[in-house]
Amino acid sequence: MLHYAVVFLVIALIAALLGFGGLAAGAASIAKVLAIVFVVMAVASFLWGRLRRP
Repeated sequence: MLHYAVVFLVIALIAALLGFGGLAAGAASIAKVLAIVFVVMAVASFLWGRLRRP
């Protein structure tokens, strides 16, 4: 999932350099959402692993 966030971030940067404002904003928002989902899932996985071990 982090891979997709990075891909959308790169697409947003390239689109911003080329002047496609709407496409850049859309790709940047998708990258932001995917990065947040990745962080939440990583923290949940870490906590779940810590709680399952005695």
